[in-house]
Amino acid sequence: MKIIVCGAGQVGTNLARHLATEHNDVTVIEQSPDLLRRVTETLEVRGVTGFAAYPDVLEQAGAKEADMLIAVTHADEVNMIACQVAHSLFNVPTKIARVRAQSYQKPIWADLFSRDNLPIDVIISPEIEVARAINNRLMAPGAFDMIPLGNGRVRVVGVRIEDDCPIVDTPLRQLTTLFPELHLIVIAILRNGKAIVPDPEDQLLAGDEAYFVAERDHVVRSLAAFGHEEPEAHRIVIVGGGNIGLFLAQEFEAHRQDLTTKLVEINKERATEIAGRLKDTIVVNGSALDLEILEEVNISKSDTIVSVTNDDEVNILSSLLAKRNGCKRAVTLVNNQSYEPLIASLGVDVVVNPRAITVSTILHHIRRGRIIAVHALRDGVGEVIEAEALDTSAAVGKPIKDIGLDKGIIIGAIVRGDEVLLPRGETVIKAKDRVILFATAQSVKKVEELFAVGLEFF
Repeated sequence: MKIIVCGAGQVGTNLARHLATEHNDVTVIEQSPDLLRRVTETLEVRGVTGFAAYPDVLEQAGAKEADMLIAVTHADEVNMIACQVAHSLFNVPTKIARVRAQSYQKPIWADLFSRDNLPIDVIISPEIEVARAINNRLMAPGAFDMIPLGNGRVRVVGVRIEDDCPIVDTPLRQLTTLFPELHLIVIAILRNGKAIVPDPEDQLLAGDEAYFVAERDHVVRSLAAFGHEEPEAHRIVIVGGGNIGLFLAQEFEAHRQDLTTKLVEINKERATEIAGRLKDTIVVNGSALDLEILEEVNISKSDTIVSVTNDDEVNILSSLLAKRNGCKRAVTLVNNQSYEPLIASLGVDVVVNPRAITVSTILHHIRRGRIIAVHALRDGVGEVIEAEALDTSAAVGKPIKDIGLDKGIIIGAIVRGDEVLLPRGETVIKAKDRVILFATAQSVKKVEELFAVGLEFF
């Protein structure tokens, strides 16, 4: 595919890395020569310096032949106009834009992004996606990641393997014997920055991060098998009243009546504004780095602090301060990826990376074949994918052992109607099955081929 990425920030750079690794023809447009130089020197992509919405810049980037344009500059308006120009002048088939301002996405303006107005095929709202990801992770205490798939019937859960984990140094093939009532499969092990697709003889080691697939109703017991029996949170303190904090509080009010939520916002005007938009959330004006404010929100009796300000340092320090003063769990938003290796050792339980979440959302719309959902694991080592099998898919009608799966691919679950199947070598994938799997970065193309739509489908 010929793809133009507008913007060489963290999201644009990571998208370019993913796409170039898969041998797509990628061109990056960026105003800053320094940022562009950094991307073109480290990745196999072409660079064009300029304003992404200018027609001559898009033409120079190859818009006439492009299959897709992804606009992720820092300015919503630039992203939207770049898509409009790509459509009107160059007839680019697929256009994706990151739009942060919620005003553009109110239901009353639902027709704004129609083909006759602003022809953008996919709108990505990072703040909403991040808030949803945080909400998912709060539903699996003890996990650092949780991805609902298969129409909500399956969960892919990420857990850290601690020294006291009951199954450390145990071959994975023994899990069925040890926990016969649990339907879980370990699909990926992250060790020393590399992704391992495990086989039955592999063992989990202390310090590993493991992703497993389980039925929704088996998640709590599955976490206990990995040594995580933390209780679900009922008292939550949100730090930061920006779009993420506000949307998260609104989600709690709408769907989690069992929660007591307090929100700390340092800006007085913003605190007053969001207090008027929330019904059951207590809004406190002040700094979460102030012990008096933490005492005011009763941090010592809180189950979880969720720090989502625009300042990484404030998020990290407020999380550590809260835990030191009795809060049980910390969920921390961190944009700077260089901080990530340090944070877990400091005591932060869950690190939320907006860049990775946005990249995952966009990859879902880039993947070919019947790909329903994509979740990119850290640093692009691999992807958790949900794919739909059609009559013409190469994966349909054969036992899994005969499909010839690449070594970098492992199937974790098959959702067939209301039934969740744990795959075995003899299991046959049928049309309309939802297949949940993990693929290393090098094997993603093989997944697309397996679930590609044959010409006869049309």
